[in-house]
Amino acid sequence: MRVVFDTNIFISALVFPGKEAEKALLRVIDGPDRLVLSKPIVDELLRVLARKFARDAEQLARTAIFLADISEMVRPTRRLHVFKNEPDNRVLGCAVAAHAAAIVTGDRQMLAQRNFDSIAIISLRTYLES
Repeated sequence: MRVVFDTNIFISALVFPGKEAEKALLRVIDGPDRLVLSKPIVDELLRVLARKFARDAEQLARTAIFLADISEMVRPTRRLHVFKNEPDNRVLGCAVAAHAAAIVTGDRQMLAQRNFDSIAIISLRTYLES
């Protein structure tokens, strides 16, 4: 299954290891699922890690390399305006470009949408239980 993680899933996995979000990353690394990312998602993640969690340039570079190793990069071609929050629209755009089966998120507005163009929008718990 091709899956896109929202930034909040990555933050939880990278900043708070040993929790459920890390299990999701391990599922991608060890399992049949394929993580799909776009440059805007990676850029946002690195900005948040630097600004809110004081990650230095070396740590950010290691994170970028790690993500490149475990994911497939796509270049979204459509700019979507489904959500009020632009980063959420970028996640959705990545999922559309990747023909992903699901977006995994903790964002309530995204979860309320439930799906978009046959892409399921699911919680971390639902992803781990599937």
